[in-house]
Amino acid sequence: MKASHRLGAATPLLICALLAGCAGRPDAAVLQPVAAAGTGGEHVSILTATNRTVVGKGFGASPSDATTYEAYDITVPTKRTGAAITYPTAKPDAERQYVVRRRSELTQGQFETAVGQNVQADGTVGVFVHGYNYSFQEALFRAAQVAADGHTSAVPVLFSWPSAASVTGYVADRDAVLYSRDRLDALLFDLSHARGIKRIVLFGHSMGAFLVMEALRELTLQGRQDVLDKISVVLASPDIDVDVFRSQLRQIGVLKTPITLLVARQDRALMASSLIAGDRPRVGRLDIDDPVIQEAARKEHLRVIDITAVDGTDGLGHDRYASLARFGAQLGNFENNQRTGAADVGAYVFDAAGAIVSSPFRLAGSLARVGQ
Repeated sequence: MKASHRLGAATPLLICALLAGCAGRPDAAVLQPVAAAGTGGEHVSILTATNRTVVGKGFGASPSDATTYEAYDITVPTKRTGAAITYPTAKPDAERQYVVRRRSELTQGQFETAVGQNVQADGTVGVFVHGYNYSFQEALFRAAQVAADGHTSAVPVLFSWPSAASVTGYVADRDAVLYSRDRLDALLFDLSHARGIKRIVLFGHSMGAFLVMEALRELTLQGRQDVLDKISVVLASPDIDVDVFRSQLRQIGVLKTPITLLVARQDRALMASSLIAGDRPRVGRLDIDDPVIQEAARKEHLRVIDITAVDGTDGLGHDRYASLARFGAQLGNFENNQRTGAADVGAYVFDAAGAIVSSPFRLAGSLARVGQ
């Protein structure tokens, strides 16, 4: 079958994928602090950096040459269903809806000070880079959900690039990613030199994973090994062409901490993305049963974790990472206790039923365990 025919057949699936988050999508009004009924659950603080243009009291889809910094306090509802997000209405209910309690604009210096004051005890800060078809407010509330479910002790940082947040915006978003790589690598440089920060966990989802890799490539070209050595990368459902990813890896080289990929073969959004690209395979759908993938993980110094066992909320299996947050302790044990070696790479599977990471597909040979 010709690629054009396959693309035509995939159009309904593609539209489904793009529309998955469109019903009841929030406008910028949800960013305004409100007094809500009920006490709500956990209070989460988020620091944000964005190169979107300011539009009214929110942010638009056009890129800006400047970076805007803000701080938010958000109440996460106690009566919530999994990773699904319920946005505030005209009469917000903190028991059932995510609600902004405080919002303040920061200078760059205030932002860096706030990050330094709120890192984990070991000097770790997390940076979340959202994916395709996200508005600023959607990315903000998703960051709050992940932080709450993951019981994050440090204040997470959201980097929001100017996604069109539109059904027809796939190509525009790819352009926005390329435009934003300088802004993201500048943020990473600044964070790496902020007081108290020893490690940056850089988490990119979907097309945001492509932005992460491009920013790392830029840092490599600049010779910023001092920054790269502080970064630990996690790419969830990466919407990256496999060959492009290989090229990025060659240019970046081996990082001090192996890149972790969270993949799922049955990610239907990435199936559509692959077909749009002329049936080009996407990194987020790697099959860890394949011995070739296992060998590639070892060769490319990667940790590939299949998270198919985790349920998503979008019906497409593309946002499993959001549901994965509640297993943060188990993933922490995987990272810190069982396989802490910088040279310990391979292909693994996350067993949600047992809440552990097992490795039935261990690579041949004994992997050296070099402490980070």
